[in-house]
Amino acid sequence: MDICKFFTTFALEMRQNTFIFVGLVVLLVLLFGLDVCSGTIWLWPFGESLSPMEDRIMHAIRLPKAVTAILAGASLSVAGLIMQTLFRNPLAGPYTLGVSSGASLGVAFLTMCSAILLPFSSLEGRLGGVSILLPFAAVIGATLVLLLVLAVSRRVTSNVSLLIVGMMFGSIAGALVSLMQNFANPDALKLFIVWTLGSLSSVGWGDMYMLVPILLLGTLFVLLALKPLNGLLLGEDYARGLGINVSRSRLYIVLATGLLAGGVTAFCGPIAFIGVAVPHIARGIFRTSNHRITIPAAALIGACLLLVCDVLCSLFIYPLPISTVSALFGAPMIIWIILKNK
Repeated sequence: MDICKFFTTFALEMRQNTFIFVGLVVLLVLLFGLDVCSGTIWLWPFGESLSPMEDRIMHAIRLPKAVTAILAGASLSVAGLIMQTLFRNPLAGPYTLGVSSGASLGVAFLTMCSAILLPFSSLEGRLGGVSILLPFAAVIGATLVLLLVLAVSRRVTSNVSLLIVGMMFGSIAGALVSLMQNFANPDALKLFIVWTLGSLSSVGWGDMYMLVPILLLGTLFVLLALKPLNGLLLGEDYARGLGINVSRSRLYIVLATGLLAGGVTAFCGPIAFIGVAVPHIARGIFRTSNHRITIPAAALIGACLLLVCDVLCSLFIYPLPISTVSALFGAPMIIWIILKNK
């Protein structure tokens, strides 16, 4: 019922922002085409036919990479948006509050333990073509860290203090990862380090059968928490006054963030700053904090931004890690937010 009401209300409210939404959709299509065509070899799939090798590059590498950029950018942006609402902190996000570090800890634990308990031959390619256990390990790690931050948030009222606590949880997770690396199998360690650099090209069509259901389940929890999210904008007491079950809504938001951020991190590695910067861009463009508008807006903007990052990565002879380029966009945005809010 709430989901049907969401789409009905969204259709009515979207009429006021039709031009902007249409512009974002057109931009998304153009950037998708540019991402598919660009790389060390420029491929133009329209008009003249491609050679067998070029056709394989197009369908086996570039198309799934571009689709992954859209899914990852949208998911991280929505996860960052709902985290900022839940914690009432403009700098909250999957990366800054240690959620990505928790996902990395889950992946590291699975990888290092598998290297000890199983022959390495069974691990070969596990981090390139993601194994069936890897996403669940990342989601569990991300959710556990988020639950710890959420538990602390009930006793810490200062947004700055909460941000510091989240960063400390991230640091603890990073220290545990470093400890495991110190005793890890060298081959497994090499695979894990490559994964931490972040990459969209490691996700193939076969991995979509695991990635898409995880993200759809996370999106379902976002839709279930839609009304409470608008109520939480004015605080938990106001939300309770509206008859909102705050505890259940908080659980929905935690599960949604764990699935969205953890799932993307499992398949693509840590991608920095997208979840922090994009929600502010969405609120700034549409000049509203209504989640019926900002959630689809953040998804579109995040997808466009990560496509731009992927295009920039592919312009070099040796492609750059996606997290490096995304940080060049997101870090200045965070500095601007801090300066603006003094």
